[in-house]
Amino acid sequence: MTLPIAVLRPEPGNAATAVAIEAQGRRAIRLPLFRIKALPWDGPDPGAHDALILTSANAVRHAGPALSRYAALPVHAVGAATAAAARAAGLRLVATGSGDGRALLDAARAGGVRTALLLTARERAVASHPAVTAIEAVYASEAIERVDPAPLAGSIALVHSARAAARLAEIVPDRSPIAVVAISSATAAMLGDDWRAVTVAARPDDAAVIAAAMTLSDTLARD
Repeated sequence: MTLPIAVLRPEPGNAATAVAIEAQGRRAIRLPLFRIKALPWDGPDPGAHDALILTSANAVRHAGPALSRYAALPVHAVGAATAAAARAAGLRLVATGSGDGRALLDAARAGGVRTALLLTARERAVASHPAVTAIEAVYASEAIERVDPAPLAGSIALVHSARAAARLAEIVPDRSPIAVVAISSATAAMLGDDWRAVTVAARPDDAAVIAAAMTLSDTLARD
């Protein structure tokens, strides 16, 4: 019997990942560790920027009406989900990255971007970059208190961020019954030791995380 796969990311990503898992005949455990909250922000003059950088689909979902002021700026999106959200919001997408925010910014600078506006989370991984002249936090990812980790025993837990990895390590008293798939090596490094198994996805995107979980589930089920 294959192991259930626990989805820890906040909504609406949690539901999207769980549905993708269930569509492949596997059981998903929905246990978000964070909730997303929109933040008030004062958008700078669009004319002062040569591009809009989006490192999460949540930045599009929670930026509010002010986002429409930047519809004329070329948009660089971190990955496919963010690109889809940008298109749906009527933004002018010009580049889609492979899921790594720093790599996206480096590529934008290599392409000539010099005065970009970055819309991101309050708990952002990138504090500054030569291609960016303004950073606006438009949402926050807040930890959900008193999460019961009991349903995770005997599962494969998916961690889509370093904060999720650290939070998982914090709330789990006994790691040995839980295997983990991390979206990147940097995320895996936040887990610590003593898990049943830890695997890093081949690419930093949701599809690759799910694929790695399927493979790990099948492997552990045979042990």
